[in-house]
Order: sequence, then C-alpha cells, then structure tokens
Amino acid sequence: MKQRSRTQVIKCFYITILLNLLSSCSPISVGPSLEDVLEANPQLKEVLDKYEGDSLKYKAALFLIENLPFHSTYDDKSMDAHLKLYELHATGKYWPEQVLDSITKTYGSLDRSRLRNSSDVFIDPAYLIENIEWAFKVWRQQPWGKNVSFENFCEYILPYRVGNERLSSWREKIYQHYNPMLNSIRNLKEAEDPLFVSKVLFDSLRNGPIHFTEAFSPAPHIGPKIVEWRSGSCADFVDLLTYVFRAVGLPCSEEIMLMRGNRNAPHYWNAVFDKNGNSYFCTLLDNMTEPKPLDTYWDPKGKVYRSTFSVNRSMVKAIGVESEKIYPTFRYPCMQDVTSLYAGKKSWTVKISSDKMYGSFSKNELVYLCSSCRMDWIPITWAHYETNSVQFNNVEGQMVFRLATYDDKCLHFRSDPFILDRETGVIQYLVSDKEVEEVKLLHKFPLYLDGFVGRMINGIFEGSNDASFRHCDTLFMIKDYPIRLNNVAYLKNSSKYRYVRYKGKNGSYCNVSEIAFYCSATDSLPLKGKIIGTSGGSTINGLHEYTNAFDGDPYTSFDYLQPDDGWTGLDLGHPSLIRKIVYTPRNRDNFIRAGDLYELFYSKGSGWISAGIQIPHADSLLYKVPKGALLYLRNHSRGKDERIFEYKDRLQIFW
Repeated sequence: MKQRSRTQVIKCFYITILLNLLSSCSPISVGPSLEDVLEANPQLKEVLDKYEGDSLKYKAALFLIENLPFHSTYDDKSMDAHLKLYELHATGKYWPEQVLDSITKTYGSLDRSRLRNSSDVFIDPAYLIENIEWAFKVWRQQPWGKNVSFENFCEYILPYRVGNERLSSWREKIYQHYNPMLNSIRNLKEAEDPLFVSKVLFDSLRNGPIHFTEAFSPAPHIGPKIVEWRSGSCADFVDLLTYVFRAVGLPCSEEIMLMRGNRNAPHYWNAVFDKNGNSYFCTLLDNMTEPKPLDTYWDPKGKVYRSTFSVNRSMVKAIGVESEKIYPTFRYPCMQDVTSLYAGKKSWTVKISSDKMYGSFSKNELVYLCSSCRMDWIPITWAHYETNSVQFNNVEGQMVFRLATYDDKCLHFRSDPFILDRETGVIQYLVSDKEVEEVKLLHKFPLYLDGFVGRMINGIFEGSNDASFRHCDTLFMIKDYPIRLNNVAYLKNSSKYRYVRYKGKNGSYCNVSEIAFYCSATDSLPLKGKIIGTSGGSTINGLHEYTNAFDGDPYTSFDYLQPDDGWTGLDLGHPSLIRKIVYTPRNRDNFIRAGDLYELFYSKGSGWISAGIQIPHADSLLYKVPKGALLYLRNHSRGKDERIFEYKDRLQIFW
C-alpha cells in the first residue's frame, strides 16, 4: 500500500513537470523532448531496448514515444454508464431517448466535470510492445502492405488509440474477425493495392446495422467496443472504420471539420489510401457504396484536417507564439491541413484588408478565421496580420466566416460576418444597414437538413369514388419544399369524391404529419371521416401509423414501413367537394410553433442585438430588422436546432 502511494506521488510529480514543460515552451518548441518523456517514465526504455536490432521497429517505437505527451485518456467511473448507452442502443429495440432515460435512472449520467486526464506518457511498455508487434505483423504479412509507405504506416496503422478512449488491447480480436473476410481476394494481383482491398472491406462493413444517434455526445471516444456496437454519432462510426481497417493493415485516417459549414457541430469521416498514397473519403453513413475521390465530397467545408498521431511540428513553429496565447485547438495540433485536396480549384485565398477589420493590430498578431456555431464562432484556421491585411490560404466557401483574435481565454471579434462564395471566391459582408425591413419567419433551421420535409416533394393528393382508388383523380401534386408548418393548396376542381388520400412518392415512406381537407377555400373546419390507409408504422413502438395524419397534432407523423406505396386518407361517407387542402410535412419541430417564446437577433459590430421577443398565434413571425444583417432565431421554449441566416427576396437563406 505504501509502495503504491509512493508510485502515485512520483507519477503526479512527473505529470506536473510535463504540464509545466508544455505550458512554458519557447515559441519554437513543440513540447517535451524524448529525454523529458523517458525521464518521466524510464520504463519506456524497455521498448527502445527491445527494438535496438530492428531499425524500422525502433523508428516506429520512437515515433510513438516522442508523441506520447500529446495523447491521453479522459475517464471517470460514470463512463461505465455512458458506455451502456451505446450497448443498449445497439440492440435496436429502443429510441435514444428511451435508452438515456433507462440508463440514467439505473446508473446515473456521465458527469463530464469529473473527467480526468491521464497522460499516455505513463503507458504500460508491454501494451506498447504488443501494439507494435501486431501493427508490423499486418503491415508485413498482408499483400497490400508492400504499397503502404512507412510514413503512412506510422500515422494510419501503427497508433494504439484513435482518440481519448480507455486503452485496451483490440488489434487481435478485430483482426481475427475481419481478416477472413479478405481471404477471397487476398491472392489477386489487385490485392496489392490498399484501395482495392479497402473497397472490398468497406462493402462488407456497410451492410451491417447502423444505430445512428447524436443524443449521447459529446463525450470521450468509446473505444474498440464501437466495432461491435455500431452505435452513436458520425465520430463513433469513424472510429469503427479506423479500428477495423488498421487491424487488418489498411491505412485509414480520420478527417475533421472543426465546425461543419452548415450546422452547429464538428463533422468527421474517414479516408483510405491507394498504392500511390492518394486518399479517398468514405463514411458508413450517407448510403455510400465505396470510397470516392476527395474532390467529390459535397458538404461546405471551410477547412478540413486529417487527424494524425504525431503533433504537427511545422504548424506549431509557424504559429510561433507561446502556447497559452494560442486558441486551444492549435496549441499542439495532431492534424494536417488537407483542404486543398478536397476543394481543388475552389480552394481560395481569403485576404481581408485592415479597413474591413475592427481595431488596430500589431505586426504578426495571430488572427483566426471563425465559423458559426449557433450564436458563437469557432476558429477553424489562423494567419498572422501583415501590413494592412491578413491572409488565409486554402479556404473553401459556401460558408459564413468572421475574424477574431484570442487572449485571456476569450475570443475578440474583429470583423463583420462575411460569406465566401464557393464558386468564385468573392466575399460578401453581412453588415447591418440603416434601412429597416420587415421579415416574415417560418422556421429556425434549414429545411434541407431536416431530413423529412423534402420527402413530400412529388407526393400527390387524390380523390376517388372507389374505395380501392383504382379510378382516381389527382387533386394536387406537391412540387416544392413545404416551407411552413401549415401549407395550403387551393383547388379549382368541380368533382365530388367520397374517398380522398395523400400518396407519398416512391422512396418517401409516405412521410406526412397532418392533413386537412375542406369543402371551401374559406372554411375553417375540415371535413371528417373514417381514417383509411396502409397500416404498418416503421418505428419500434408502432407510433408512426397512418392515423397520425388526422390526429390534429403536427408533431406526430405517418412513417410507412416500406419506402413505396404508402398512403393515408379519409372515407368521407358521401361524395364531397374539395377546394382546399392544408398539409404539414413530417418534421423535427423546427417550424414556428404557436405559443412558444421566440427571440430574433441580428448581428451588429462584434455582438448580437435582440430584435425583440414574440409569442406567435400561428405558424409565422413578423419582425423589423436592419436590412442586410445576419440573423438568428432562438426558441426559448424548446429545441436546439437553430442556425444563422440572412433574409433575401422574402426568404430565409440559411448558412
């Protein structure tokens, strides 16, 4: 017991030394040296001694040990409960909300404030040796290994961890499970190309279950169990691919948007490599069938980084500032900028002159290019202020940015928001004008990101006097996005129908939340009748049946079990004239909701100004705001999906 206490004291002592070294390094330093690491954990010399006679394994061991100070485990006892969320959700029997409720009641929730950082400097040498042996085994024995460079091996096969997860031995178990899947192609000449093998393995992996949810994040990485559970967010599925590919000797990287160009969170996906070292992106989400060229990636990105195990020493030296004065993301970055590989000819140089910036700057002052996250701004790259301007290289557009500096743990905004056009590289500033305009607001989040609203496009409303609809007339076809909660279609037909229905287009699962049929354009009371339709809601608890389209609640919906041939309607009991239809798409509750408390903000100077609070009585809001301003609508009553937008041509244009 005394010996353990003494060991803990020594360990804490060296942790303090390392933290001091990290925080007090000179501007050109990149953290603790190899000698510092070996002094903190002398047992690591066992690893170097073991490989003294094998030059490549020695270099690999050196590579890992030199970069240990930049990696760690974030952990706490409450992580046990957090892991159970993924395990239970992976059964496919429960919604994420049900899982959260059940696990939290039984085990408690993850207490992020109690997470502690345990440096990898004190890693078990035996664990490191086991990892090196397995990594070299798959690199040297697999036919594609001959076309994986040592550099790519070190960064994208050798690492023993993918993030800040609990450390455990994972290589052998995953190898034994997935390596046999490659037996059928192992002896082919094409198998010498890592990309060919990666496509085969990816095809096998994508056919497994996908239990996607963002409800359990952010949190530390889950660890290799994610391969078994196949549950979680995009970051978790990226880890899944990384573990599997690296376990069989295929180089695989994790690609990062520090802030997604059109949403309020980071985004992650994978990249794999061909025999020439060229990379191709892939994700188990988004229905991808195989890895594709980087320049075909669709999202607005701003900046893309490739996660590495090694710290980017050249970036640290180029920044050339004491670590505590640097925004945390860029202090000891284990990543490389690969934006130009994705953006190609649309990789722009963004040069902002001093007349477009607030305040004065000193020469070489560090300036950050920031991307939006709700009402906050997140630095995604940096540059030094030169004479009368600052210049950021390799930036992709179709995003709103603004400039900031950083000190005393705070960002200070130094420009108005601006849009970088993706096609031309032209900059448009969003500046609050003196002229005021009235804006009509219908939703608080871009509809195309909702996932459901667009499914009503090309859906049709039909009328018939035949219960089986063998003979029917088209009353109305939806040709555009339903842009509000209650969408109205006025009809001119003169025929009467006993049976009326909505039939979803193929592939739409007949998604609809609410339907009302009216005899007259001026009627306020809808027609009543017996609800008819294709039964079979797609959800776990059968809550998305066709009857939901007529329950008066726009936040319940019909989601047919099959993608095609779903419909829902009414038997009116007798033929009736239909002159008006009001319909609500299946939605994530981002339209304006009557009775909720809303507040609109517009950007002015370095902050946000409130345009006032309203409680709507219908599905729209009217405000007067400065023309040309960047806007943000907050619902104080519920929800979290909100996004910056501008008002143009009487429409909300979200960014």
